[in-house]
Amino acid sequence: MPTRNQAKEAVKILLGYLEDDVEREGLLDTPERVIDSWDEIFSGYSMDAESILSSTFNGEGYDGIVLLKNIEFHSTCEHHLQPFSGKAHIAYIPVDRIVGISKLSRIVECHARRLQNQERITKNIADDLERYLSPLGCAVIIEAAHGCMRCRGVKQANALMTTSALRGVFFDKAEPRQELFQLINN
Repeated sequence: MPTRNQAKEAVKILLGYLEDDVEREGLLDTPERVIDSWDEIFSGYSMDAESILSSTFNGEGYDGIVLLKNIEFHSTCEHHLQPFSGKAHIAYIPVDRIVGISKLSRIVECHARRLQNQERITKNIADDLERYLSPLGCAVIIEAAHGCMRCRGVKQANALMTTSALRGVFFDKAEPRQELFQLINN
């Protein structure tokens, strides 16, 4: 893996592709700032889904839908290095254990803060919910606007992409699926 200094040099080379004078005052500290921002933007690589979802509590017999909706997220498209952002809705039906509400938001961050595509984020969150919570069912629905669609190529500024992963009873049975969609749309 390249060192931090090698990464800064690579940014400087890319700046030279765009700008004749990479030594001008406004660009002198840009490589350092870019690497600092990438450490934050791509912090998902240092997060672990198991440690996020392993802190559970007794569900005390609760067997209804647990839904956290409108989780804001920002990610980066692996194809063009353009940002995409939107909201995620995460639901599960616990068996014995429930997870703290902040953990649902953190699992979104874990996957969004990596070079990504929306489909993979959706699938990976659902996989983690299944693997670490063992619910009766789980659902992940993500809506996002993509920079690669908004500011380049086809330039569709208002296009939103929606992806979903429905597992267990949310996939198999219409009634819990309908209840989920009613809760999301209220």
